[in-house]
Amino acid sequence: MKECLNIEENKRRCPCTYEPCSRKGVCYECIRYHRGMGELPGCIFPSEIEKTYDRSIEKFVSLER
Repeated sequence: MKECLNIEENKRRCPCTYEPCSRKGVCYECIRYHRGMGELPGCIFPSEIEKTYDRSIEKFVSLER
């Protein structure tokens, strides 16, 4: 797989608050990891929900629009 060309910009823009994350800035790895866990990545959630680390699809579906 090719190296991510936007990793530095992605890191700056990534809203994930889980600091020891080794996938920060490498979006395809983040998405692959969370989908493998039956979850969605933190960037999909509003910031107040992202900080709870509940990445479940159920949580996402339960959010009011």
